[in-house]
Amino acid sequence: MSFYDALDRAEEAGLDLVEIAPNAAPPVCKLLDFGRFKYQAQKKAAEARKNQKVVEIKEVKLRPGIDDHDYDVKLKQSRRFFEDGDKVKVTLRFRGREMAHQDLGLQVLARMRDDTADVAKVEADPKLEGKQMIMILAPR
Repeated sequence: MSFYDALDRAEEAGLDLVEIAPNAAPPVCKLLDFGRFKYQAQKKAAEARKNQKVVEIKEVKLRPGIDDHDYDVKLKQSRRFFEDGDKVKVTLRFRGREMAHQDLGLQVLARMRDDTADVAKVEADPKLEGKQMIMILAPR
């Protein structure tokens, strides 16, 4: 139908003529209450934002000579972060002569990776950045 006929129908019904697909041939229009349409779109966007989960990166700091109990505490902490849906950045810091024994640090990170294998996957393999070795784990 012509544009003017559609506009007349919209005025009779007390609605707005809204162009839905301007690039179509011919353009597609719809009769609706535009204020109500905008309100519903705003509500839908707010609902989508409310249900959205922002993934945080939590950090767990370790040392190459970490003892078993201290390691278990950090492991338990990491598991809780994974249950909450967060990623975990495992940072292993070297000091002084520990830099000469980076293999010990790799063993600690490998142990962490193996102990969390059931709940997490490796997102970034261990790599050395200055005096720190960093590995990122993400929940499955």
